[in-house]
Amino acid sequence: MEIIGRVKKLFDIQKFDSGFKKREMVLTTEEPYPQNILIEFIQDKVDLLGSIRPEDKIKVFINLRGREWTNPEGIIKYFNSIQGWKIEEIQHSIENKTSISPSLSSSSEDFDDLPF
Repeated sequence: MEIIGRVKKLFDIQKFDSGFKKREMVLTTEEPYPQNILIEFIQDKVDLLGSIRPEDKIKVFINLRGREWTNPEGIIKYFNSIQGWKIEEIQHSIENKTSISPSLSSSSEDFDDLPF
């Protein structure tokens, strides 16, 4: 899935003792009823946010994640998260011009298909 919008807020990187790291951002959709969507980037995907700035217009490729958790009282609860895995810049906030930037991805599926 993908979401297009403007970066409203970038949060600091969170690092945990286990070695896990994540960084979150809020993307505001551009539609009649704009939505502020919290998207998290984990582990090596945190690096995708390095060149992103507030007000940039971007396309974020996402996965929806859900999990079940049982609290200490034995009540089962469910949580959802939105995880980003690829970003395409549509418009950089400083330049105020449309740019066709290469996608920012650290996917192992990326390859160079040139014959030389």
